[in-house]
Amino acid sequence: MAAERAVAPPSLWSRLGPLAPVAVRSALGCALAGYVSLALGADRPYWALVTAASLYQANITLTWSRAVQRVVGNLVGVLLFAAVTPVAQLGPLALVLCILACNFGAEALIGRNYWLGSVCVTPLALLVTELPGYQPTGELVTGRVVDTLVGALVGFVAALAVTNRRAGRRVERALTAVDRAREHAARLAADPMSTPAALEAARRGLAAAVVDLRATADAAAGEWWQRALPQERVVLAEQAAHRTLAATVRRQGLLPDPGTTSTYTHTEGASP
Repeated sequence: MAAERAVAPPSLWSRLGPLAPVAVRSALGCALAGYVSLALGADRPYWALVTAASLYQANITLTWSRAVQRVVGNLVGVLLFAAVTPVAQLGPLALVLCILACNFGAEALIGRNYWLGSVCVTPLALLVTELPGYQPTGELVTGRVVDTLVGALVGFVAALAVTNRRAGRRVERALTAVDRAREHAARLAADPMSTPAALEAARRGLAAAVVDLRATADAAAGEWWQRALPQERVVLAEQAAHRTLAATVRRQGLLPDPGTTSTYTHTEGASP
């Protein structure tokens, strides 16, 4: 119990804090994309809003990558819609079959490659709008292209406007947490009186701190216009933590001691 108390669980704010920039970017970007689309006279401004909402990831680099994938996937999907529309407008059965085919492609691809999934999602969304009645293909294509470009552009500009200045400080705090957890685990591993429960709690606490450090460092590295991150310190802290984790596991008896293993192997090899 003492070891579990030594590694305090993170507070609710510390867990939600890293999500605040993404939440603000999403709210601002979606609102602006919808307003700009309305100002341009779009019939379906929610297309621009949905495009903006789909962009936001953990950092600016990932958001930019998602924006490129979304735009390319939607533009290719619009071309696919224009190609299948003559077939879909042959009758209700043909329209339903085209919708099912696009839905199958979206389900099969979206989890593996986002832009390929978007290629199927875009004609699916456009074909669904024709269920109440056939609409001019040119208007649908133009509206979708304009809303996609507006949503991606406005959404990404909003992401750039909302900077994440605390990313570097979170890396420093994560480094401090790893150092403290490593020192605590090292003391228990070196103490012959430490209990198995205390060792296990220390090992879990150190492992969680290392995972959090890596996630925090990756998120901060993807933010633009940040001060230089202590990448060397992060790598050294991870290496030291992994060595301590290995020592803790050996102390628990889950791994053989390297010295014992080499001695046994040498003796076995020397025996006739």
